Amino acid sequence: MEAYIVKGYRSAVGKAPRGGFRFTRPDDIAVAVIRKLMSEFPQIPKTEIDDVVVGNAFPEGESGLNMGRMLSLMALDTVEVPGSTVNRYCASGVESIAIATAKIRAGMADVILAGGAETMSLIAMGGWRSLPNPTVAKSHPDWWHGMGLTAEAVAREFNVSREEQDVFSFNSHEKALKAQTDKKFESQIVPIEVTEDYFEDGKKKTRKYTVAQDEGPRKSDVAGLSKLKPVFHATGSVTAGNASQMSDGAAFLLVVSEKALKQYNLTPIARLVDYQVAGVEPYKMGIGPISAIPKALKHAGMTLNQIEQIELNEAFASQSIAIIKNLDLNPDIVNVNGGAIALGHPLGATGSKLTVQLLEEMRLRKQKYGIVSMCIGSGQGAAAIYELL
Repeated sequence: MEAYIVKGYRSAVGKAPRGGFRFTRPDDIAVAVIRKLMSEFPQIPKTEIDDVVVGNAFPEGESGLNMGRMLSLMALDTVEVPGSTVNRYCASGVESIAIATAKIRAGMADVILAGGAETMSLIAMGGWRSLPNPTVAKSHPDWWHGMGLTAEAVAREFNVSREEQDVFSFNSHEKALKAQTDKKFESQIVPIEVTEDYFEDGKKKTRKYTVAQDEGPRKSDVAGLSKLKPVFHATGSVTAGNASQMSDGAAFLLVVSEKALKQYNLTPIARLVDYQVAGVEPYKMGIGPISAIPKALKHAGMTLNQIEQIELNEAFASQSIAIIKNLDLNPDIVNVNGGAIALGHPLGATGSKLTVQLLEEMRLRKQKYGIVSMCIGSGQGAAAIYELL
């Protein structure tokens, strides 16, 4: 039994903590995306949805209380659809798609909403109360290295220069700005109206605005980027300009069985061919895709030559460059519309967001196979291979 993706949508990515979604809960962003997605399939009774699976990197605070279940209640207006929350940090959004696919292939479900949602405006980076195991922390302190330090470690071990990182960042922004000019993202983004209360002259006021475009891309130049100071290590090379942005956003896809395709007269757009995760040293977690991508290709019985487009999450320029060089990836097919350095990285939503972007761009280019891949905090990598139908 096969599982099929029939449609996906995402929100625009807000720039945390001062962007358009700075006061918007992640469940509210996700609800808007899910409602738009399901509005296109009125023939599917809401009660026939088997599960809502949401990826989230910090399931606490506004993202807590099993957000997946809350989304099923809030977005579908029924108590009958269950929901769950999955956490594989930066791969959570694509992990949810893999779970949906696996359940459908196993005959355990026919219709699943899978995606991710994250707020980095309302929840502190690292969560509100991080408590590493004290015994393990003494023997393996590198297991909890900050992400910036892991990026510095990769830059050192893989000889990635500061100039390379800044040029990579500049190119990411240039590609993203061009994609926005060309309106590449409009068909995949759900515009979301935000109502915001604020105080002016001692009086409470309300304003409304719509978030409909990714807020991160900006005009820059390599000279300007080169003037930024390192933020994680005094003599390092990782700066605010060549690292991914803190972000808010959500993305969801509808995954169904062949039975559901026929029952509801649905047209599939893609399928998840294979999904693999791999473990690497936590102190250099950024190289995760170097292990995950070959593992996924091998398990699928495919070669890199068959892949026509890659969405490689740009957690940091240093690790992105190291992966491209190590795997000998064609840079012309990697992040063709810019990456997370320009477009943002809403953690648990990133995997599903990149999937939505990849499938739409593959459709425009009439391509067949593509990959979504990312490094994962604590030393992991993930890679998903998609086939456009």
